[in-house]
Amino acid sequence: MREFNFEGKCFLKSTDYPKEELNYIIEKARQLKDEKKNNKSHQLLPNKNIAIIFEKPSTRTRAAFSVAAHDLGMNVDYFGQNEIHLGKKESIYDTAKVLGSMYDGIEFRGHEHDDVETFARYANVPVWNGLTNEWHPTQMLADFMTLKEEWGTLEGKTLTFMGDAQNNVASDLLVTGALLGVNINIVAPKSRLPQEKVVTMAKEYAQQTGATIQLSSEVDNTIYQTDALYTDVWFSMGEPENVIEERVAMLKPYQVNMSIIKKVQNPNVKVLHCLPAFHNTQTKVGNEVYQKYGLSEMEITDEVFNSSYSIIFKQAENRLHSIKAIMALTLGGLK
Repeated sequence: MREFNFEGKCFLKSTDYPKEELNYIIEKARQLKDEKKNNKSHQLLPNKNIAIIFEKPSTRTRAAFSVAAHDLGMNVDYFGQNEIHLGKKESIYDTAKVLGSMYDGIEFRGHEHDDVETFARYANVPVWNGLTNEWHPTQMLADFMTLKEEWGTLEGKTLTFMGDAQNNVASDLLVTGALLGVNINIVAPKSRLPQEKVVTMAKEYAQQTGATIQLSSEVDNTIYQTDALYTDVWFSMGEPENVIEERVAMLKPYQVNMSIIKKVQNPNVKVLHCLPAFHNTQTKVGNEVYQKYGLSEMEITDEVFNSSYSIIFKQAENRLHSIKAIMALTLGGLK
Protein backbone atom coordinates (compact mmCIF):
# COMPACT_ATOMS: atom_id res chain seq x y z
CA MET A 1 0.00 0.00 0.00
CA ARG A 2 1.32 3.44 -0.94
CA GLU A 3 2.16 5.61 2.06
CA PHE A 4 0.77 9.14 2.54
CA ASN A 5 1.63 11.92 4.96
CA PHE A 6 -1.43 13.21 6.83
CA GLU A 7 0.34 14.71 9.84
CA GLY A 8 -0.88 18.20 10.74
CA LYS A 9 -3.78 18.12 8.27
CA CYS A 10 -7.43 18.84 9.04
CA PHE A 11 -10.47 16.79 8.01
CA LEU A 12 -13.31 19.20 7.29
CA LYS A 13 -14.99 17.42 4.37
CA SER A 14 -14.35 14.27 2.40
CA THR A 15 -13.22 16.23 -0.64
CA ASP A 16 -10.26 17.57 1.35
CA TYR A 17 -8.57 14.33 0.28
CA PRO A 18 -8.30 12.57 -3.09
CA LYS A 19 -9.74 9.13 -3.67
CA GLU A 20 -6.48 7.29 -2.95
CA GLU A 21 -6.06 8.97 0.43
CA LEU A 22 -9.67 8.33 1.49
CA ASN A 23 -9.20 4.66 0.66
CA TYR A 24 -5.96 4.68 2.65
CA ILE A 25 -7.77 6.10 5.71
CA ILE A 26 -10.44 3.40 5.37
CA GLU A 27 -7.79 0.66 5.23
CA LYS A 28 -6.06 2.07 8.31
CA ALA A 29 -9.43 2.12 10.08
CA ARG A 30 -9.92 -1.54 9.24
CA GLN A 31 -6.44 -2.29 10.58
CA LEU A 32 -7.18 -0.50 13.87
CA LYS A 33 -10.51 -2.30 14.10
CA ASP A 34 -8.80 -5.67 13.74
CA GLU A 35 -6.28 -4.74 16.41
CA LYS A 36 -9.02 -3.74 18.84
CA LYS A 37 -10.99 -6.91 18.16
CA ASN A 38 -7.82 -8.91 18.92
CA ASN A 39 -7.17 -6.95 22.12
CA LYS A 40 -4.00 -5.47 20.67
CA SER A 41 -3.24 -2.13 22.29
CA HIS A 42 -2.54 0.79 19.98
CA GLN A 43 -1.69 3.67 22.33
CA LEU A 44 -0.11 5.57 19.48
CA LEU A 45 -0.59 9.09 20.89
CA PRO A 46 0.28 8.99 24.62
CA ASN A 47 -0.07 12.26 26.54
CA LYS A 48 -1.73 14.08 23.66
CA ASN A 49 -4.76 16.22 24.51
CA ILE A 50 -7.80 16.93 22.35
CA ALA A 51 -10.89 19.11 22.73
CA ILE A 52 -14.24 17.97 21.37
CA ILE A 53 -16.72 20.81 20.86
CA PHE A 54 -20.43 20.16 20.39
CA GLU A 55 -22.74 23.02 19.41
CA LYS A 56 -25.11 20.22 18.40
CA PRO A 57 -25.60 17.22 20.72
CA SER A 58 -24.57 13.75 19.58
CA THR A 59 -24.42 10.16 20.74
CA ARG A 60 -22.24 8.31 18.22
CA THR A 61 -19.89 11.16 17.32
CA ARG A 62 -19.15 12.01 20.95
CA ALA A 63 -18.76 8.37 21.98
CA ALA A 64 -16.56 7.58 18.97
CA PHE A 65 -14.20 10.51 19.51
CA SER A 66 -13.96 9.84 23.25
CA VAL A 67 -13.31 6.10 23.03
CA ALA A 68 -10.99 6.48 20.04
CA ALA A 69 -8.94 9.10 21.87
CA HIS A 70 -8.62 6.93 24.99
CA ASP A 71 -7.68 3.90 22.87
CA LEU A 72 -4.91 6.00 21.33
CA GLY A 73 -3.69 7.11 24.77
CA MET A 74 -5.01 10.67 24.61
CA ASN A 75 -6.83 12.85 27.13
CA VAL A 76 -10.20 14.31 26.09
CA ASP A 77 -12.04 17.45 27.19
CA TYR A 78 -15.68 17.85 26.17
CA PHE A 79 -17.28 21.26 25.59
CA GLY A 80 -21.06 21.21 25.21
CA GLN A 81 -23.33 23.94 23.90
CA ASN A 82 -23.59 25.74 27.23
CA GLU A 83 -20.00 25.15 28.32
CA ILE A 84 -18.20 27.39 25.86
CA HIS A 85 -18.64 31.02 24.76
CA LEU A 86 -18.10 30.20 21.10
CA GLY A 87 -19.47 32.96 18.88
CA LYS A 88 -21.44 34.53 21.75
CA LYS A 89 -19.02 36.11 24.21
CA GLU A 90 -15.89 35.09 22.34
CA SER A 91 -15.26 34.97 18.60
CA ILE A 92 -14.44 31.74 16.81
CA TYR A 93 -11.09 33.26 15.86
CA ASP A 94 -10.21 33.93 19.51
CA THR A 95 -11.42 30.53 20.65
CA ALA A 96 -9.47 28.76 17.90
CA LYS A 97 -6.26 30.60 18.82
CA VAL A 98 -6.64 29.82 22.52
CA LEU A 99 -7.64 26.17 22.22
CA GLY A 100 -5.10 25.57 19.47
CA SER A 101 -2.35 26.72 21.84
CA MET A 102 -3.46 24.23 24.50
CA TYR A 103 -4.66 21.16 22.59
CA ASP A 104 -3.08 18.91 20.01
CA GLY A 105 -6.30 18.52 18.03
CA ILE A 106 -9.89 19.81 18.03
CA GLU A 107 -13.18 18.20 16.97
CA PHE A 108 -15.99 20.61 16.10
CA ARG A 109 -19.65 19.68 15.61
CA GLY A 110 -21.83 22.64 14.83
CA HIS A 111 -24.09 24.48 12.44
CA GLU A 112 -22.29 26.61 9.87
CA HIS A 113 -19.51 25.02 7.84
CA ASP A 114 -17.70 28.36 7.74
CA ASP A 115 -17.24 28.06 11.52
CA VAL A 116 -15.24 24.83 11.30
CA GLU A 117 -13.26 26.31 8.41
CA THR A 118 -12.42 29.31 10.61
CA PHE A 119 -11.37 26.99 13.43
CA ALA A 120 -9.06 25.13 11.09
CA ARG A 121 -7.57 28.33 9.70
CA TYR A 122 -6.50 29.74 13.06
CA ALA A 123 -6.07 26.84 15.48
CA ASN A 124 -2.79 25.63 13.92
CA VAL A 125 -3.58 22.05 14.97
CA PRO A 126 -5.63 19.37 13.19
CA VAL A 127 -9.36 20.12 13.27
CA TRP A 128 -11.93 17.41 12.54
CA ASN A 129 -15.49 18.15 11.43
CA GLY A 130 -17.94 16.13 13.54
CA LEU A 131 -20.86 17.50 11.48
CA THR A 132 -22.01 20.80 10.02
CA ASN A 133 -25.15 21.76 8.14
CA GLU A 134 -23.39 21.04 4.84
CA TRP A 135 -21.16 18.01 5.41
CA HIS A 136 -20.69 14.99 7.67
CA PRO A 137 -17.26 13.59 6.71
CA THR A 138 -16.60 11.30 9.69
CA GLN A 139 -19.94 9.62 8.96
CA MET A 140 -18.80 9.11 5.37
CA LEU A 141 -15.62 7.34 6.45
CA ALA A 142 -17.65 4.93 8.57
CA ASP A 143 -20.27 4.38 5.86
CA PHE A 144 -17.88 3.54 3.06
CA MET A 145 -15.65 1.55 5.40
CA THR A 146 -18.69 -0.56 6.28
CA LEU A 147 -19.62 -1.06 2.64
CA LYS A 148 -16.06 -1.99 1.72
CA GLU A 149 -16.11 -4.61 4.48
CA GLU A 150 -19.33 -6.01 3.05
CA TRP A 151 -18.46 -5.83 -0.63
CA GLY A 152 -14.68 -6.13 -0.68
CA THR A 153 -14.55 -3.21 -3.10
CA LEU A 154 -16.36 0.11 -3.62
CA GLU A 155 -15.87 0.82 -7.29
CA GLY A 156 -18.74 -0.14 -9.55
CA LYS A 157 -21.14 -0.75 -6.67
CA THR A 158 -24.42 1.17 -6.38
CA LEU A 159 -25.77 2.94 -3.31
CA THR A 160 -29.30 4.38 -3.29
CA PHE A 161 -30.43 7.02 -0.81
CA MET A 162 -34.20 7.20 -0.18
CA GLY A 163 -36.15 9.87 1.65
CA ASP A 164 -35.37 13.49 2.45
CA ALA A 165 -32.27 14.17 0.37
CA GLN A 166 -31.86 17.84 1.24
CA ASN A 167 -29.58 17.26 4.19
CA ASN A 168 -25.88 16.94 4.94
CA VAL A 169 -25.82 13.13 4.90
CA ALA A 170 -27.49 12.77 1.49
CA SER A 171 -25.31 15.53 0.04
CA ASP A 172 -22.14 13.97 1.40
CA LEU A 173 -23.08 10.49 0.23
CA LEU A 174 -23.63 11.86 -3.26
CA VAL A 175 -20.29 13.68 -3.43
CA THR A 176 -18.12 11.22 -1.48
CA GLY A 177 -19.60 8.22 -3.27
CA ALA A 178 -18.87 9.78 -6.65
CA LEU A 179 -15.33 10.60 -5.50
CA LEU A 180 -14.77 6.97 -4.47
CA GLY A 181 -16.21 5.54 -7.69
CA VAL A 182 -19.52 4.37 -6.22
CA ASN A 183 -22.66 4.78 -8.35
CA ILE A 184 -25.08 6.95 -6.38
CA ASN A 185 -28.85 7.07 -6.83
CA ILE A 186 -30.97 9.60 -4.98
CA VAL A 187 -34.70 8.95 -4.84
CA ALA A 188 -36.76 11.66 -3.17
CA PRO A 189 -39.65 14.05 -3.82
CA LYS A 190 -38.65 16.70 -6.35
CA SER A 191 -38.74 19.41 -3.70
CA ARG A 192 -36.37 17.41 -1.47
CA LEU A 193 -33.66 16.46 -3.96
CA PRO A 194 -30.10 17.72 -3.26
CA GLN A 195 -29.16 21.28 -4.10
CA GLU A 196 -27.90 21.88 -7.62
CA LYS A 197 -24.41 22.95 -6.47
CA VAL A 198 -24.00 19.61 -4.68
CA VAL A 199 -25.18 17.67 -7.74
CA THR A 200 -22.75 19.59 -9.95
CA MET A 201 -19.86 18.80 -7.60
CA ALA A 202 -20.79 15.11 -7.53
CA LYS A 203 -21.01 14.93 -11.33
CA GLU A 204 -17.53 16.43 -11.63
CA TYR A 205 -16.09 13.70 -9.41
CA ALA A 206 -18.13 11.05 -11.22
CA GLN A 207 -16.54 12.06 -14.52
CA GLN A 208 -13.12 11.41 -12.97
CA THR A 209 -13.96 8.04 -11.39
CA GLY A 210 -16.48 6.61 -13.86
CA ALA A 211 -19.29 6.57 -11.29
CA THR A 212 -22.87 7.27 -12.35
CA ILE A 213 -25.26 9.75 -10.73
CA GLN A 214 -29.04 9.34 -10.91
CA LEU A 215 -31.62 11.60 -9.28
CA SER A 216 -35.28 10.63 -9.43
CA SER A 217 -38.62 10.81 -7.67
CA GLU A 218 -39.64 7.42 -9.08
CA VAL A 219 -38.96 4.77 -6.47
CA ASP A 220 -39.35 1.50 -8.41
CA ASN A 221 -37.15 2.43 -11.37
CA THR A 222 -34.41 3.83 -9.15
CA ILE A 223 -34.08 1.07 -6.57
CA TYR A 224 -34.38 -1.91 -8.94
CA GLN A 225 -30.64 -2.31 -9.44
CA THR A 226 -28.83 -1.30 -6.28
CA ASP A 227 -26.43 -2.94 -3.85
CA ALA A 228 -27.35 -0.85 -0.82
CA LEU A 229 -30.21 1.29 0.44
CA TYR A 230 -29.57 4.22 2.76
CA THR A 231 -32.08 6.40 4.57
CA ASP A 232 -32.15 9.13 7.22
CA VAL A 233 -34.72 10.93 9.36
CA TRP A 234 -37.38 13.00 7.64
CA PHE A 235 -36.97 16.10 9.77
CA SER A 236 -34.56 17.58 12.28
CA MET A 237 -35.28 18.29 15.92
CA GLY A 238 -36.93 21.67 16.44
CA GLU A 239 -38.65 21.79 13.05
CA PRO A 240 -42.00 23.67 13.08
CA GLU A 241 -45.14 21.53 13.36
CA ASN A 242 -46.30 22.42 9.85
CA VAL A 243 -42.97 21.23 8.41
CA ILE A 244 -43.21 17.91 10.25
CA GLU A 245 -46.76 17.36 9.03
CA GLU A 246 -45.76 18.18 5.46
CA ARG A 247 -42.70 15.89 5.51
CA VAL A 248 -44.59 12.93 6.97
CA ALA A 249 -47.23 13.17 4.24
CA MET A 250 -44.70 13.80 1.46
CA LEU A 251 -42.20 11.11 2.39
CA LYS A 252 -44.45 8.12 3.17
CA PRO A 253 -43.86 6.65 -0.34
CA TYR A 254 -40.11 6.81 0.31
CA GLN A 255 -40.11 4.70 3.46
CA VAL A 256 -37.62 1.81 3.44
CA ASN A 257 -39.87 -1.18 4.15
CA MET A 258 -39.95 -4.84 3.21
CA SER A 259 -41.98 -4.21 0.05
CA ILE A 260 -39.15 -1.94 -1.12
CA ILE A 261 -36.54 -4.59 -0.29
CA LYS A 262 -38.43 -7.14 -2.39
CA LYS A 263 -38.32 -4.82 -5.40
CA VAL A 264 -34.51 -4.73 -5.36
CA GLN A 265 -32.93 -7.18 -7.80
CA ASN A 266 -29.94 -7.91 -5.52
CA PRO A 267 -31.02 -10.48 -2.87
CA ASN A 268 -28.02 -9.42 -0.74
CA VAL A 269 -28.89 -5.74 -0.68
CA LYS A 270 -27.56 -3.93 2.41
CA VAL A 271 -29.51 -1.35 4.43
CA LEU A 272 -27.83 1.59 6.17
CA HIS A 273 -28.95 4.42 8.43
CA CYS A 274 -26.75 6.99 10.18
CA LEU A 275 -29.01 7.02 13.29
CA PRO A 276 -30.97 7.99 15.27
CA ALA A 277 -33.83 6.21 13.47
CA PHE A 278 -37.59 6.42 13.98
CA HIS A 279 -38.40 2.75 13.34
CA ASN A 280 -40.90 2.38 16.20
CA THR A 281 -42.71 4.44 18.84
CA GLN A 282 -40.13 3.87 21.58
CA THR A 283 -38.95 7.49 21.46
CA LYS A 284 -40.71 10.67 22.46
CA VAL A 285 -40.63 11.98 18.90
CA GLY A 286 -41.74 8.68 17.40
CA ASN A 287 -44.63 8.42 19.82
CA GLU A 288 -45.72 12.02 19.17
CA VAL A 289 -45.79 11.40 15.41
CA TYR A 290 -47.81 8.25 15.98
CA GLN A 291 -50.33 10.07 18.18
CA LYS A 292 -50.76 12.93 15.70
CA TYR A 293 -50.49 11.18 12.33
CA GLY A 294 -51.03 7.48 13.06
CA LEU A 295 -47.61 6.55 11.68
CA SER A 296 -45.74 4.14 13.96
CA GLU A 297 -42.66 3.92 11.72
CA MET A 298 -41.18 6.69 9.63
CA GLU A 299 -38.16 6.53 7.32
CA ILE A 300 -37.55 2.82 7.97
CA THR A 301 -39.74 0.05 9.35
CA ASP A 302 -38.78 -1.95 12.39
CA GLU A 303 -38.91 -5.11 10.31
CA VAL A 304 -36.19 -3.87 7.96
CA PHE A 305 -34.20 -2.12 10.69
CA ASN A 306 -33.76 -5.42 12.55
CA SER A 307 -33.52 -7.67 9.49
CA SER A 308 -30.58 -9.58 8.05
CA TYR A 309 -30.32 -6.87 5.38
CA SER A 310 -29.44 -4.26 7.99
CA ILE A 311 -25.81 -3.39 8.68
CA ILE A 312 -26.81 -0.32 10.69
CA PHE A 313 -25.17 -1.26 13.99
CA LYS A 314 -21.97 -2.33 12.24
CA GLN A 315 -22.04 1.06 10.51
CA ALA A 316 -22.48 2.78 13.89
CA GLU A 317 -19.56 0.89 15.44
CA ASN A 318 -17.34 1.85 12.54
CA ARG A 319 -17.68 5.49 13.53
CA LEU A 320 -15.19 4.58 16.28
CA HIS A 321 -12.60 2.91 14.07
CA SER A 322 -12.73 5.44 11.24
CA ILE A 323 -12.50 8.42 13.60
CA LYS A 324 -9.60 6.72 15.35
CA ALA A 325 -7.82 6.38 12.02
CA ILE A 326 -8.20 10.00 11.01
CA MET A 327 -7.00 11.20 14.42
CA ALA A 328 -4.04 8.80 14.48
CA LEU A 329 -2.98 9.82 10.96
CA THR A 330 -3.33 13.58 11.34
CA LEU A 331 -1.67 13.64 14.78
CA GLY A 332 1.29 11.59 13.58
CA GLY A 333 0.54 8.37 15.44
CA LEU A 334 0.41 6.36 12.21
CA LYS A 335 3.18 7.02 9.73
